[in-house]
Amino acid sequence: MPPKMKQLALVQFFTWPGLFLMWFYYSTAVARNVFGATSETDSVYTEGVEFAGLTLSFYNVVAFAFALIIPFIARKLGRKLTHSFSLFCGAAGLIAVGFVTNKLMLYGCMVGVGIAWSSILSMPYAMLAGSLPENKIGLYMGIFNFFIVLPEIIASLFFGWIMTNLLDNDRMLAVQIGGGLMVVAGLLCYFIVKEKKNDEDITIIPDPKLV
Repeated sequence: MPPKMKQLALVQFFTWPGLFLMWFYYSTAVARNVFGATSETDSVYTEGVEFAGLTLSFYNVVAFAFALIIPFIARKLGRKLTHSFSLFCGAAGLIAVGFVTNKLMLYGCMVGVGIAWSSILSMPYAMLAGSLPENKIGLYMGIFNFFIVLPEIIASLFFGWIMTNLLDNDRMLAVQIGGGLMVVAGLLCYFIVKEKKNDEDITIIPDPKLV
């Protein structure tokens, strides 16, 4: 792999588990920790899960809105800093879920996740595109997507054991660990990804397979 691709693959490897853990555990964490449900048969459990789904849909609205301004931010700050900042916003949103005392505060948490999601769908591919040989872009983009699938496989196979044996099935803690992984991804993006001035001329195009 080209050097830039190796750098961004490592960032992706830590980014996507944060999202997977949110998708796996966020709804039940909200039902139990925010709404106070004691079991799946509790009357407020369904209400909590439904409200969590509503807030999850909100982060897509935020992602759409942020996508309209992210090219301007990237021109000012550079793509590396923009993506790092966005990942930190997502991390803050996921970690903050554990401190929510009012269900409406979850919308604020999802603002951070929406900013991160908008950047995740576009910025790594924009940073990568200029470093790939034109006749092999499709091949390298396919390989690059391995670093989305591989973390999902690892999380699916092993995180259930971690939940049972190490986290005492604390779903809220799992969501916050996802935020911690995004912090790692943001730091890696800032410190190891190299960005050249002429990278700024590359058009930001989201990966169509992920949108």
